[in-house]
Amino acid sequence: MSEIYYPNPEFAKDAAIPSMDAYWELQNKAIEDYDGFWKGFADEKIEWLAPYDKVLDESDAPFYKWFTNGKLNVSNQCIDRHLDTKADQNAIIFEGDKGDAEHITYGQLSTRVNKMANLLKNEFGVKKGDRVVLYMPMIPEAAYAMLACTRLGAIHSIVFGGFSSEALKDRIEDAEAKIVITADGVFRKGKPYMLKNVVDDALSQGGKSVEAVLVVKRNNEEIAWVEGRDHSYNEMINAQSDICPFEPMDSEDPLFLLYTSGSTGKPKGVQHSTAGYILWAQMTMEWVFDLRKDDVFWCTADIGWITGHTYIIYGPLAAGTTTVMFEGVPTYPDAGRAWKMVQDHNITQFYTAPTAIRLLNKTGEDEPKKYDLSKLRVLGTVGEPIDPPAWKWYYEVVGNSKCAIVDTYWQTETGGHMISPLPGATPIKPACATFALPGIMAEIIEEDGTPTPVGEKGFMCITRPWPSMIRNIWGDPERFKKAYFGDCKKDGKPVYFTGDGAMMDEDGYITITGRTDDVINVSGHRMGTAEVEAAIKKHDAVAAVAVVGKPHDIKGEGIFAYLVLKNPDDASDELKVAINQVIKKEIGAIALCDAMAFVPDVPKTRSGKIMRRILRSIVKGEEITQDTSTLEDPSIVWIIEAIVKEA
Repeated sequence: MSEIYYPNPEFAKDAAIPSMDAYWELQNKAIEDYDGFWKGFADEKIEWLAPYDKVLDESDAPFYKWFTNGKLNVSNQCIDRHLDTKADQNAIIFEGDKGDAEHITYGQLSTRVNKMANLLKNEFGVKKGDRVVLYMPMIPEAAYAMLACTRLGAIHSIVFGGFSSEALKDRIEDAEAKIVITADGVFRKGKPYMLKNVVDDALSQGGKSVEAVLVVKRNNEEIAWVEGRDHSYNEMINAQSDICPFEPMDSEDPLFLLYTSGSTGKPKGVQHSTAGYILWAQMTMEWVFDLRKDDVFWCTADIGWITGHTYIIYGPLAAGTTTVMFEGVPTYPDAGRAWKMVQDHNITQFYTAPTAIRLLNKTGEDEPKKYDLSKLRVLGTVGEPIDPPAWKWYYEVVGNSKCAIVDTYWQTETGGHMISPLPGATPIKPACATFALPGIMAEIIEEDGTPTPVGEKGFMCITRPWPSMIRNIWGDPERFKKAYFGDCKKDGKPVYFTGDGAMMDEDGYITITGRTDDVINVSGHRMGTAEVEAAIKKHDAVAAVAVVGKPHDIKGEGIFAYLVLKNPDDASDELKVAINQVIKKEIGAIALCDAMAFVPDVPKTRSGKIMRRILRSIVKGEEITQDTSTLEDPSIVWIIEAIVKEA
């Protein structure tokens, strides 16, 4: 039995959901009247420009439609509707790598987003349905660009600023982007880090759909300019009007694309809709973080990931709170940086990844005690399961044993939290995701829909559609159905399979046990094994490769590569470095291998399928319990095991 931490009674008294009784009241309402549950919140939370006809249309499952024919605009939902009461309230607090800070009110945000929208519309012809790729650092202009796209009805696709030019090119081409918005660079650990050159390299390889590149000056380093294609945001923005009417959007119009790795090499363009996404972003902000009037919310993610979309920009602003954007890293110039920011900005909710928690613990275990963290009420964690020692340090040292910890489980595809403690209601078991949020029908089942017995691992599925769910894979509906609705069924009908395993204990608490497919969770970011393997195979020395996840003290999971060389005599440390350079060029530094082993072959079935489960067991030092009789050459398992042990 895990130790249980109960909500602080004083905190619970005023919480949005103050008890488990209140939680079950909401969840039972959803079970009994699913459409009525969602209708109540949609009517309460969204400023509709025209009413919707139907809450949920399941006629073309799994292409579900929510709030059919309703009209709204996300920029209005996040900015305009707040202006009568919050024009002078901070919307965004920005802190740069070097400590420079800017406070941007809702009124100022409105002005800047309108100007950006007019710039895109009037100078570059951006209109409803156009795709706009953002390759941006964590600066306010990134938020302005996102919200300007929503104002015009353009579909933005943000590419994480650490991805390579090859990865950027692939995403630009798949989205058929009309314009790329970037910056000259960014400051990282006090030094300039360049971005514009990556865009130049990407567009030199492809991306013929791109008509213009809009460049924000941030670090003012010298950059190359392509005549007729490249334009200076800083020189053009002041001439724009600060009035730009927002475009009425249909509930199901695409809001954004966000590319994520899958178990095949080609990234998937996850497509999210307008109404369902923004509704759940706002609801989860209010429930999971227990938002109050004067809160200052800091999510440490990057806008290049879904966490940044939902819990830096859209969720906080739709809820009318103050959100923090941070350009730097939490350990620069020292391990107290994050805690100094919490103190200086009076931050009330702090939301970060277990990777960052482990790093901050390791590099500055006692640092939090040097700062005034008394304003903190809720601590959050995201991206991967948090281990009990990290949870305990977070709770006792950062939260002074008073703050609730919300260990949130969700995905790019889900749009927002699926399973999470509620800070005023849920008794918490460390490292346990706890219960599905009200309205979310999460079940642990076998492939045929049979409930998995208590204490045993099964498939983590969401058995009813929900408003913020993925709507499609851009341009590939068949892949959408196969990737998310091809594995598990309930009552004979396909249901959404998360790709994760999970188990439920005797108290009904859900624990996520990790990926069941060929995806590695690196620092909370999913990397498809096929994508990494495809990059490695571009090195001429490599004949075959298999990559798997390996436990990592800081990142949670690192990447381990088994390499089969064309010429075994080429094996060397220098070759390992060269292979990582290929990965960096093809994907980016986030996909670098932490370790590699040169092996004579990899275990394959007679049909040629690589048995990664065996390779995962070897790298973890586990006993090989899998059946090896189906392998083409069973002896290779023991040869590889001996090589890895000696490494």
